[in-house]
Amino acid sequence: MIGHIESYDADTQTGVIKSEDKFFAFHVDDWLAQGVPPEQGDDVSFEGDESSAKNVDLVGAYLEKPKAVKYKYLAVLLGLLLGYVGAHRFYLGHYKIAIAQIAVTLLTVGYGALWGFIEAVLIFSGHINTDAKGRPLK
Repeated sequence: MIGHIESYDADTQTGVIKSEDKFFAFHVDDWLAQGVPPEQGDDVSFEGDESSAKNVDLVGAYLEKPKAVKYKYLAVLLGLLLGYVGAHRFYLGHYKIAIAQIAVTLLTVGYGALWGFIEAVLIFSGHINTDAKGRPLK
């Protein structure tokens, strides 16, 4: 069966998998992926009976964690210098937010530039730390 992990508690080493509106409990002893602990939201394949899952394994892209491809400091620099036109958001792949930043800057006669400055600070401090595809920043 295919499902995704709804919850996982590292203390008790147990979790719940949801598949087709049914829930299956599993224990870490039934986890097959070596070196990668279970995490909430992971897609998994498993063998299920009435209410428990056995032989739980990761599926597809979840075998490896996403690799960083965009640079944090470049995003910060773009936010500071060109934040008023959403350049940092275009760089990170958030196109709709970038267009909204341009609109806000035009509608507020330039005061929308504060939005870009604030986001540059958030990127620098680590509060914005992924691109649009969920990959971490370098």
